[in-house]
Amino acid sequence: MAARGRHWLALWLVFLLAILGWVVARQTASLALARRLSQLRTEHAAKADLRARLEQRIREAESRAVLIPRAERLGLRLPVDSEIIILQVPKAEGH
Repeated sequence: MAARGRHWLALWLVFLLAILGWVVARQTASLALARRLSQLRTEHAAKADLRARLEQRIREAESRAVLIPRAERLGLRLPVDSEIIILQVPKAEGH
């Protein structure tokens, strides 16, 4: 009978070690995942910053302060009021 008790004890120890190994593996995986998440958040912040800077550059490039001098260098001029024609889309009848 004493051998049977030892077998149960060994079986429980193996079971306990398996559970502890599983817990360690999960914690290791979660730490790796947390590192990757932190890395992705850093990349996202850097890309958001780059996007904001690029949008600012676009706004500056579209401004009259930039466009008018460039147009003058190309020999272009601003139209006078009588040269501006506003086109209107005719309304569809029946709608």
